[in-house]
Amino acid sequence: MSAPKIEISAQDKEAIRKGVELGKKISLITYVLGDIGEIKLKYLLDCILEKYNRSDLLELFYTAAKELIANSTKAAIKRMIFDEMGLNIKEEIDYRKGMERFKSYLNERKFPAYRSKMKENNYFIKITITHDPNKMALYVANNFSLIPVEEERVREKFENAKKYDNLFEFFMAHGDNTEGAGMGITMVEILLSQSGYDRKNFIIFSSNRANLTLAKMEVPLIEGTQLPLPFGDKQLISTDMTLPEMMGVYK
Repeated sequence: MSAPKIEISAQDKEAIRKGVELGKKISLITYVLGDIGEIKLKYLLDCILEKYNRSDLLELFYTAAKELIANSTKAAIKRMIFDEMGLNIKEEIDYRKGMERFKSYLNERKFPAYRSKMKENNYFIKITITHDPNKMALYVANNFSLIPVEEERVREKFENAKKYDNLFEFFMAHGDNTEGAGMGITMVEILLSQSGYDRKNFIIFSSNRANLTLAKMEVPLIEGTQLPLPFGDKQLISTDMTLPEMMGVYK
């Protein structure tokens, strides 16, 4: 017997369509993205891109969203594992101990076991999409900031991405080691570049004051349009912004 087909409700579809038609910023909250969440996300992206006759960008946005959500989920689970072990994630010795255990949880098939724990510990991932006829932006946020060692890893991933012109080269170099290896940031940048867009349209913000980490990917919807790059060559932006100031990044 085949498994029943999973579909989002007619009510959710109508709410998404209405929001898209009105040009509203649309946000989704998830703890661990499941099948229904993926379907809802894809439907939302499809509705927006169809509105602007840019359905050709669906694969780019959907793949990028899933990679960034997986990255954000791993970051939250890592913090819960450290808490369970009574370790201070900001202490170097504790960080090494915690990472040894965390590596055994990197396989995404283990994520659902942490869904209820994420709710209990108030860890969530917020996906926001803004759009107009000129551009569309994807934001994926965690409600905690990066620690210094994580910032360094993000910089390394951005630097590593510059070695590759396309995903084929990337997968040939890394083979099956990409799953669960924290390669999401690298993959998103390569995918963006492979699609013909400036790599610097992908930025990560982290603010201790706002207690927030935010990945942003922005793409022009009109061919030949160049989006402004207010931060120049910087792709990791560590700030002292407050939450209201950080919310301004959502445009």
